[in-house]
Amino acid sequence: MPVTDLLERNAKLYGDEVALVELNPEMKETRKITWKDYDLVQQIEDRPYRHEITWSVFDEKANRVANMLLDKGVVKGEKVAILMMNCLEWLPIYFGILKTGAIAVPFNFRYSSEEILYCSDLADVDVIFFGPQFIGRIEAVEEKLSKGRLLIYVGENCPTFADSYRELVADYSSKAPLIPITDDDLAAIYFSSGTTGFPKAILHKHRSLTQSAHMEQKHHMTTHDDVFLCIPPLYHTGAKMHWFGSLAVGGKSVLLKGTSPDVILKAVSDEKCTIVWLLVPWAQDILDALDSGEVKLSDYQVSQWRLMHIGAQPVPPTLIKHWHDYFPGQQYDTNYGLSESLGPGCVHLGIGNDNKVGAIGIPGYNWQVKIVNDNYEELPKGEEGELCVKGPGVMECYYKNPEATAEVLPGDGWLKTGDVAVMDEDGFIFLVDRKKDVIVMGGENIYPVEIEDFLRTNPKVHDVAVIGLPDKRLGEIPGAIIQLKKGMTATEDEFNEFCMALARYKRPRRIIFDEVPRNATGKIQKPLLRKKYGAEKLVAQEINLDEEKIEK
Repeated sequence: MPVTDLLERNAKLYGDEVALVELNPEMKETRKITWKDYDLVQQIEDRPYRHEITWSVFDEKANRVANMLLDKGVVKGEKVAILMMNCLEWLPIYFGILKTGAIAVPFNFRYSSEEILYCSDLADVDVIFFGPQFIGRIEAVEEKLSKGRLLIYVGENCPTFADSYRELVADYSSKAPLIPITDDDLAAIYFSSGTTGFPKAILHKHRSLTQSAHMEQKHHMTTHDDVFLCIPPLYHTGAKMHWFGSLAVGGKSVLLKGTSPDVILKAVSDEKCTIVWLLVPWAQDILDALDSGEVKLSDYQVSQWRLMHIGAQPVPPTLIKHWHDYFPGQQYDTNYGLSESLGPGCVHLGIGNDNKVGAIGIPGYNWQVKIVNDNYEELPKGEEGELCVKGPGVMECYYKNPEATAEVLPGDGWLKTGDVAVMDEDGFIFLVDRKKDVIVMGGENIYPVEIEDFLRTNPKVHDVAVIGLPDKRLGEIPGAIIQLKKGMTATEDEFNEFCMALARYKRPRRIIFDEVPRNATGKIQKPLLRKKYGAEKLVAQEINLDEEKIEK
């Protein structure tokens, strides 16, 4: 079943029920809706920052988009990009693309003009939907972008170089186009995050999308009565595939613009959210705000909040332990995945496995896992190697990149993740680090995540990243970039002493106090840190490991 069938089913079964809510607490004025004979959203007079659409309107809007694209000459297999911030229009456009049989190509909203052009050319994009936040970036490369491409602007005051989305779709039929789509049809191209290099285009079939919907529903036992709070960007597989769990059961979801603790807790309270997916920094911010008294749980209604889950990065066990101090009894899950496996869940901790917090978990619904050595031989439990996964969500290929495809798809259905992991005696998988993120110091392999997890146990640490820094004698040495909690102060000597609990070779040789940059999906942007500190002279001092300290 293609994922578009789920939307059409929901429109029939739950047509008058709310499908999506958009919350923008920073909006000061009412957003004007000026559709020709078509009421896209419902709005409450005293809450101008809140808009919603029902399942029937969602489906009708997707149909209008599909019929418009078909009339403009888009045919099955062509590529249509979306460059927009989260909003009520995002998902109807996405599903409208899929209903034509075309391939949806979400763009990272952080892309520069040159990256937009690069990814458009790499994915052979034919149409680009873009929002008001991207007018300048599109205009900078418009001459090259518009050659053979249709540019569609979604918003007020359409620029002269684009066509107006609202004017284009308003007069098209809201009936479903009769385009046959199967699980074997190509559906979407997602781009790698670029944390290990320039983005690669990842091609998926419809079966990957449908698998994600059923898997998310199974993992988190999502029901029609659940309300899902979605904060991360929809261009990313993580946010969208978690939302697919709500799609699978026709449940309500809330798209929240804002990540501060009070904004998140107010959304949970006002919308009666039961499932919330957080990134580590947001969860840590909530804890810090509760610890400091900046926010109080008594000001919010959170008793209905049954599940908090985290993905996109390793989760410090200390964070979850502290989380349960404030939310005792709340269900928790960790989700691991890659865009190459269409997002989170090919491995997950599983609700009820809190005794294994720190692990990424066990194979997800319909997935298999194994850990292999450099010769691609499966390793026994307890030995570190590369994590491989196999299931219906594995990508078809890196589009137009057979060499990179061959590196991760051996041809037997397995996907090599590039992550170093180990399986314990109970079958739970623990992530050691990125295979390519290993620091090699004097021939000794050091995995940054081990040091990062240790440093996060320090009560002064808000966030931390460990990278390899160049060293004439040892090749490279571990350096720790530490972001302190608000209002905290610390010295290098203080952390040097703290790190004496680590094995000598794992101790950071340099301590740097700075902000830890993360991308929109919560991943540490280590290339930025390497660029900032790898080639330039460090202002931080080297740790002096004298003989007395070494003997401790």
